[in-house]
Amino acid sequence: MENNEKPTEKKKLALNVVSNKEHKGFGAGTIDLSQVACVIIDRGEAYLDIGAMHAKSKVERGIKFSPNKEDVPNGRPCWVVWVAVDRGEEGSCYAGVTSCEMLVDEEARRGWKVLPDHVNRLDAALKRKIMLDNIGPEEKAALKKLLIEHNAEMWERSSEQLKEALNA
Repeated sequence: MENNEKPTEKKKLALNVVSNKEHKGFGAGTIDLSQVACVIIDRGEAYLDIGAMHAKSKVERGIKFSPNKEDVPNGRPCWVVWVAVDRGEEGSCYAGVTSCEMLVDEEARRGWKVLPDHVNRLDAALKRKIMLDNIGPEEKAALKKLLIEHNAEMWERSSEQLKEALNA
């Protein structure tokens, strides 16, 4: 390299998962998670836990996860719920809501989850889908209660599909 040449600046890598914009070159279309909330449902209680975004929620900390369910025979069921928020003419609403199952055995410090399922369901929430097929009535009631208590106006503006899914 000659003395008058400047070193080329390295382009930073970014994770291209979803985009609703045209591709504009390197790093374009990176995922924006600013409109996603993480909810944990554990022992019939639903609560917000931003740590779930990086697999560091209260229930996940200190747990070694395996993709094999049989590795966690005494695990209790817990769920991560991805809640995507959207803004319409009338205001914000809960737009995409998806749940991901996991098992946690705190005593053995072992857990089970299928990471690709967590990623795919996060993507589905960002795409405004409702996927709550793997939670039962108690978990649905806890999630509905949390969403209403967090912001009743957002709940009112949310889709009938979401309300029906949480009433089932």
